[in-house]
Amino acid sequence: MTEEFHQVSQDQRRALLDILGVDLAALGRRERAALEALSEEVIALREEAVRLRAELADAELLADNDALCPVFNRRAFEREVRREIALAGRFRTPLSLIFIDLDHFKKVNDVFGHAAGDDVLLRISDILMKNTRETDIVGRLGGDEFGIVLAQATHADSLAKARQLTHLIDQLIVCNGEDEAVPKVHIGASCGVAEWREGQDADTLVALADQDMFAQKARRKSGRTLHA
Repeated sequence: MTEEFHQVSQDQRRALLDILGVDLAALGRRERAALEALSEEVIALREEAVRLRAELADAELLADNDALCPVFNRRAFEREVRREIALAGRFRTPLSLIFIDLDHFKKVNDVFGHAAGDDVLLRISDILMKNTRETDIVGRLGGDEFGIVLAQATHADSLAKARQLTHLIDQLIVCNGEDEAVPKVHIGASCGVAEWREGQDADTLVALADQDMFAQKARRKSGRTLHA
């Protein structure tokens, strides 16, 4: 193993010296040894830089991603909301936000346990990622709440997207195989929509979508039409 590493190091060193146009044969023994040592140090520093860049990229990904789901965490989501608001204000383009709250998630944890609850959250995030555009921003805002930022989408388009996602999540059922003694849980979701208006900040936009979500939840409980 040591000889193999030394051979790779020798090859790297030779390649670096070739790039620099250095002819070792033309140098004295002392100069050649000093230059070889310097080239070894340069190679080591380059490798260390590559390693640190990779670790930084991993750290940034962990800092932005939710601990469970492959979507943004709340901090990163709110940062992206602020960024999209700045772009919408600058270019006068539409912007909407969907706030999603699962209807019966607590029942899943109570009946089937937290592992089943985690699986539901992963399935929800999969539904959201597969049914939004690459330019849309999906985040988990905490617990069983999710948010989606729809850039350059009208309010009508966002309402249609909210209805689609509601329908898809309503199809999600958690059950215990053939055991009829354990009740099935129909997940369901209430989706609120808010359209950004000039002068509104990120907190206001999220709060408005949250308020609309509660209104939709009340409508669902009463059996009325969504976003009537």
